[in-house]
Amino acid sequence: MIARPNLLAGEDLFAPPRQKRSREKRERLKSAALALFGQQGYEATSIEQIAARANLAVGGFYLHFRSKRQLLLVLMDELLEKLSRLSLALGAGTDPRQLLHELLSRAFSADLEYLGAYRAWQEAALSDPILSRQQQEIHAWTTLRVTAVFQRLHTMPGARSGVDIDGLAQAMDTFFWSLLARAAVMPKADLDRSIDSATHLVYHALFRDA
Repeated sequence: MIARPNLLAGEDLFAPPRQKRSREKRERLKSAALALFGQQGYEATSIEQIAARANLAVGGFYLHFRSKRQLLLVLMDELLEKLSRLSLALGAGTDPRQLLHELLSRAFSADLEYLGAYRAWQEAALSDPILSRQQQEIHAWTTLRVTAVFQRLHTMPGARSGVDIDGLAQAMDTFFWSLLARAAVMPKADLDRSIDSATHLVYHALFRDA
């Protein structure tokens, strides 16, 4: 399994603040950006708005981040770190459909906090060649993780023969990222239905009907 992309490599970041008050201000800026990015997108969100929502002066923003782009990189890198820590273990059950559903539910539960970051990232990557390249690296990494899960599932009883695991993983990884981007404006019931549908789709692609 390859290491996750490091989005902050080469970035001229400020050193993490040591004082509690400074750490809290930095967290407020990140929370404000996540909320505004989710509501308005990347381009429509200004540094002034982020600072105001965090109850800070604009100058306070520049004590922690050099630009809005750098703040987005920090948030997206945190999302990747959370994904890297997500256990891909399938548990001890014998029902592959249930195991897959549990894994997808865990994954989206971990990701939802960063919905705003991913919405902004998709938008920013359209006009930023460096972010676009990093986007490709992110998808290559997550596709490999999805492939590993599907390969383990495919060793369970009832699996179909001749399944294109790599192709299925690539298609479903694209779907999962798309769902994450849309989840910011989806009612929870709709998100749950989408997870159910993804579970059934993958199950029937990998396993013979009972």
